[in-house]
Amino acid sequence: MRVDVRALGACNRLSERGAKQAAGALSELTGTDLAVEVTGASVASGEDLAEAFAGRESIGVSVGLRGGLEGEAVLAFDAANVDALLSLLPGGRSMGHSAVSEVGNIALGGFLDGWANYLGTAIDMTPPRYFEADGAAVLPDGALAGDGVFLFESRLDATTTDLDFSIYMLPDSGPFRDLIVGKAAPAATPGAEAAGGVEGDGGGPAVPYESLSTFASLAKRGSANAADNIAMMTGLETTVDVSRLRFVPLADVPAEVGVEPHAGTVFELEGKPSGYLAILFEESSAAAIAEAMLPMEPDEPLGGMAENALCELGNVMTSGFIDGWANVLGTSIAHSPPEFVHDIGSAAISPLVAKLSQRQDYGFVIDAAIQTEGVEARCDVYALPDERELAAALARLSGS
Repeated sequence: MRVDVRALGACNRLSERGAKQAAGALSELTGTDLAVEVTGASVASGEDLAEAFAGRESIGVSVGLRGGLEGEAVLAFDAANVDALLSLLPGGRSMGHSAVSEVGNIALGGFLDGWANYLGTAIDMTPPRYFEADGAAVLPDGALAGDGVFLFESRLDATTTDLDFSIYMLPDSGPFRDLIVGKAAPAATPGAEAAGGVEGDGGGPAVPYESLSTFASLAKRGSANAADNIAMMTGLETTVDVSRLRFVPLADVPAEVGVEPHAGTVFELEGKPSGYLAILFEESSAAAIAEAMLPMEPDEPLGGMAENALCELGNVMTSGFIDGWANVLGTSIAHSPPEFVHDIGSAAISPLVAKLSQRQDYGFVIDAAIQTEGVEARCDVYALPDERELAAALARLSGS
């Protein structure tokens, strides 16, 4: 069975529309403007999810889904923001749990309306279940037990108060697979053959379902290689932890990076798949990791010495990632010399998105964190491979 990338993208857009409907419903309820920050789809294992949600304290509601779509949906607030929510609701502080449940019921109902319209059938919700949870306990038990689940995540941001929250939808694999399956055509179209891709029913590249989980696991293998390379270069004990690989619209990637200053490196990939890879640190993290790598204090936090250190770091990290991909995919991938960037995050990534968006709509984001000798530095790895070449490589990997 194959997953049509365009069909998965369509589901991602449905989640975005649903999140906007949820934002509109809550804006009316609370009198506070809400905007959808980002929506993305992940294929993640239970271990990945446990790492991604570690350290979070959440309050919210979950509902079961029946009918046109089966599974569960969750609305989760950061526990520290719930008082702000209750203060905006008439009688909210006195209602407590009931107020949160009502908010969840309204928001999740709005979120699912778009899916129901698309499917042409009703999606029934069970009564909302209130929860207070640490870490990945915010998600259904089945999500952590599986080898790989689809997770649609939408983050919403309140412009005037600390009311940010997330909506997670975890569809059951059976009915959901019917929405995103693309069966390989008997013969690829001329355009697909030239690009090395496999066409699905919807005209988009089709990836074997099992291979999506495999590609997600490649991020972890690449992180281990990157850590080994850094340790070998610096002599410092280094770990690079990857939480999960997310599938997001290219148009949303600049917003994903945000407007805070970032520093890092970008690379062009050559081979199968080709594309781009960017390793971006928030400015303070970039300065901290560069200082830890240098034998003496740099001339300035992100001056010439630090720039050289970050370029070398980017080199070894990128080699670690793509060497792992090439080994597993049975292909050859090379990368260009590092291009140092130090700018507002969205401005640093926008040129890459513009180039790749001429031929596709989606890319992948790897959530990563580096820790070197007690210096923790958060970074994001933006993997933007050519989707048709990636689909072809994953198809060869699965033998289909």
